[in-house]
Amino acid sequence: MVLALLALSLVAANLGAMRLSIAVLWQAQDEALRHIWLNIRLPRVLLATLVGGALALSGCVMQGLFRNPLADPGLLGISSGAALAVGFSVVLPLALPVVLALYVPMMAAFLGSLAVTLVIFFLSRQGNNSLSRLLLVGIAINALCGAAVGVLSWISNDAQLRQLSLWGMGSLGQAQWSTLLATASLIIPAAFVISFLSKRLNLLQLGDEEAHYLGVDVKKNQRQLLILSALLVAAAVAVSGVIGFVGLVVPHLVRMWLGADHRWLIPGSVLAGAMLLLVADTLARTLVAPAEMPVGLLTSLLGGPWFLALIFRQKRESDG
Repeated sequence: MVLALLALSLVAANLGAMRLSIAVLWQAQDEALRHIWLNIRLPRVLLATLVGGALALSGCVMQGLFRNPLADPGLLGISSGAALAVGFSVVLPLALPVVLALYVPMMAAFLGSLAVTLVIFFLSRQGNNSLSRLLLVGIAINALCGAAVGVLSWISNDAQLRQLSLWGMGSLGQAQWSTLLATASLIIPAAFVISFLSKRLNLLQLGDEEAHYLGVDVKKNQRQLLILSALLVAAAVAVSGVIGFVGLVVPHLVRMWLGADHRWLIPGSVLAGAMLLLVADTLARTLVAPAEMPVGLLTSLLGGPWFLALIFRQKRESDG
């Protein structure tokens, strides 16, 4: 999977509205093409792998915590909180210099995601807390944020409405080296900590009582994994918008292939999620070139039918 991801990254960096080759890096006379490859294509390819891996890892953790293959990174309302914050920044803009105004949507998404993360964190510290309660809280947050975004869309003008719609469909068009480094500084440490907790996540699959008898601090580890997963989604949504179904489809497919051991499932989900979003973003850049399709549309076209098939499959298994 690592070799496949490296090969896909090289291919994706050479594809787009203008086909390039890695050979342009050694051609001093093609400085403009070299700039496109190094400062536009390469950061976007790396950001796609980073965001895809983060969303898939978050979905893997949530499916493990809830012991439910239908769990999704947007389950707790993190993506909805980001969308609401971006909606406010678009419809009620601040008078800022042009350079700062370019980063307002990203900063707003991150603040909105972190706000919901803090709500989850404080709820997770309650003594009578349970994962099912947090699931209900996430449903409520999604409903409230969705209604608020609808109100903002209703009062917005045509240009603002288009911007809100594009953000809601997801895009990696804002990829830059500075954006990539800031996102990596959050996602990579969180991913390493989750990998360290993979054995404990395996024990949590046995149930809270059984894990407790095996020496696991159930509430502490649930809280740690939940917050880390929420932070992964926050960092990803802050730079890419709302990209759905990556965290739902990828961990489930990898679990069918590698099994339920999170020592293998976690790195497998990261690599598979990175490949899926990289392929989807490459198609989004090339199918309608020189225009660009929102990458969230492609992931939704894949994830929607899979989600329905998964529901009907579970129903057949329960009936049988």
